Amino acid sequence: MSERHREPYDSVLDLIGWTPMVRLSSVVDGARTPVYVKLEFMGPGGSIKDRIGLAMIEAAEREGTLKAGGTVVEATGGNTGLALAMAASLKGYRCICTMPDKMSSEKVKLLRAFGAEVVITPTAVPPDHPDHYLQKARAITAATPGAVMADQFYNEANPQIHYETTGREIWEQSGGRVTHFVASAGTGGTITGVGRYLKEKNPAVRIVGIDPEGSITAPFFNTGEVGESTPYKVEGIGNDKIPGTLDLDVVDDYRVLPDQAAFAMARRMTREEGLFAGGSAGLMVHGAIELAKQIDDPDAFVVSLVCDWGERYLSKVYDDEWMRENGFLERSRHTTARDLIDKKISDAPELITVEPGTSIRIALSTITAHDIGQLPVVSDGSCVGSVTETSLMSQVLVDTALLDRPVDSVMAPPFPVIADHVDSEEVRTLLTRGNAACLVSTNGQLVGIVTRYDVVRALTA
Repeated sequence: MSERHREPYDSVLDLIGWTPMVRLSSVVDGARTPVYVKLEFMGPGGSIKDRIGLAMIEAAEREGTLKAGGTVVEATGGNTGLALAMAASLKGYRCICTMPDKMSSEKVKLLRAFGAEVVITPTAVPPDHPDHYLQKARAITAATPGAVMADQFYNEANPQIHYETTGREIWEQSGGRVTHFVASAGTGGTITGVGRYLKEKNPAVRIVGIDPEGSITAPFFNTGEVGESTPYKVEGIGNDKIPGTLDLDVVDDYRVLPDQAAFAMARRMTREEGLFAGGSAGLMVHGAIELAKQIDDPDAFVVSLVCDWGERYLSKVYDDEWMRENGFLERSRHTTARDLIDKKISDAPELITVEPGTSIRIALSTITAHDIGQLPVVSDGSCVGSVTETSLMSQVLVDTALLDRPVDSVMAPPFPVIADHVDSEEVRTLLTRGNAACLVSTNGQLVGIVTRYDVVRALTA
């Protein structure tokens, strides 16, 4: 292992920058062109925004707009807010962040953990609406004495810090061999700053932008027309406006990819490369790999970014149910109530019942003979009540005279009835609500019973 951090630091802020670069192997699917990613999640705040958070605060301090006891306000997708909150907490400033409601709950919790105040705003509003997260941040700044807005979308400290650090690091870590840099634009600071630096070092370096479907950045680059944005799920990149920090003159090409590509690649990177990536990294890396295959040159050198840590997306990208609900993961064939009946291992009939007038003695004998725990009480094809082995035995031990009484004198409410095609997940939900069993019907006729034991056995099979 290489020796790193051999000397202690005075502050966690001294750890910002000089993140490592790693070559991808499995997810490139045999591409001859090498693809490298810069691991920005290895900064102290866990994202590439560490760089601009500190830079924007220090720029405000130099300009005299941010003074002791002041407040830093920002409209953020989460990571910039976290970087600002981290720096603000060390420097003694209050931090307020506005954030669209499409962002993951993990990001909100992280911001609050660092002491930031979070104001959630609706995603589905136009950029000039008072409830848009950018407009809300501006309003808070105006109403708060001593407040400054970091304004990452228009703050020149944003691309400048990437010019001074990220671009220089990529050039030096690649030994000057970098031929292509692939990135997305949220604020535009990274692609602008890095692009300027690399182009100065070698004008032949190609800067390639990757945009999610629904963002207006790539269409504007390719057509010169500002269109209307449409919703997309990937966080932290893409735009419904063209940010002031984005310099498209340094960009050579802009490509569009769907959310599906972003999330699929993020999950592959985690499982195949050991890189716990978010959706934005998935989109950029997918684009970088497509580019590498087109270049097909082992002497080329493609660089992209892993912007932040995947743990911030556990409730989204790495949640199978969220992925299925949003159409990004195919639903496997679901297990039905009928399947649960078919998987039962028993010589007993699929449904054993008694009538309301049946004696408790006969009901207990039926339970014992078939080794079952629940017994529906049925009249004219409908369940009118239920008895269980445990309840009947308990009552008989107290009063043996009950043996000759009918079951309807002691029966509990009927078991719920569900259709045979219903998902087993609904069965499980019913059984956790105090029901000992569910009855299953086909075309309105009772055909079987599913108990808690049956569901647990199916889950553990």
